[in-house]
Amino acid sequence: MTTDVAHSPEHSPEYLNPDVSHSVKVLVVGHFGVGKTTYIGSISEIEPLKTEETITEASAGFDDLSGVPDKTTTTVAMDFGRRTLSNTLVLYLFGTPGQERFKEMWEALSRGALGALVIVDPSRLDQSFAVLDLVERFGLTYAIGVNRFDNTAAYPLDEVREALNLPADTPVVECDVRDSQSSAKALIALVEHLMTHFG
Repeated sequence: MTTDVAHSPEHSPEYLNPDVSHSVKVLVVGHFGVGKTTYIGSISEIEPLKTEETITEASAGFDDLSGVPDKTTTTVAMDFGRRTLSNTLVLYLFGTPGQERFKEMWEALSRGALGALVIVDPSRLDQSFAVLDLVERFGLTYAIGVNRFDNTAAYPLDEVREALNLPADTPVVECDVRDSQSSAKALIALVEHLMTHFG
C-alpha cells in the first residue's frame, strides 16, 4: 500500500480524486497532550480543521499539565483531516479531545467510525487506560502509535504492549507525530489491521 497518490494538475490535494470509490472514517485518540492535533496536522493532505482554545485558569484541577508543562492550547471539540491512501481509498480523520470531561463527544464522533489510532506517550502510559476503555466500549478496532517525545527514554514496543495489556494481534508502531512519513506508517498499520478484520 502506498501513501503517495499522484494528483493530476486539475486535481490538487484540496479536491478529492474522482476515482476514489471507498471512504473510511477513523478516529485519532489519546490522552490529554499526547499529540493528536499535531498528528492530524502532519498527515492531512488538506488544511486540517482544528478547534483549539487557550488553556486558562478555569481548567485548573481538570487538565493535568504535569507531563506537558509547555502546552498552552487544547482541543475542545475535534480535529479533522483527510488522507488519500490509494486511487480508490480515502481516510477521514477525526481527532477527539483527550480530557475525561469531553467523553460525550466521543459518542458522536465514534458513529460510523471503522477504527481508531490510539496515540500513547510511553512515559505516561497509565493515562492511556481510560482512552482504551472508551475505544473498546464503542467497539472500535484499533492500533497503537507510540509517540516519540524529545528528551524522553525510548521504550521497546513489546514492553509498551505488555504494559497496556494489549491483545496479541493489536499493531504497536513507533510514531513521531511531527513527521508525515512516520505518521503515515502508523496509519497504514491501522488500515492493514482493519483489512484483516473486515476484509
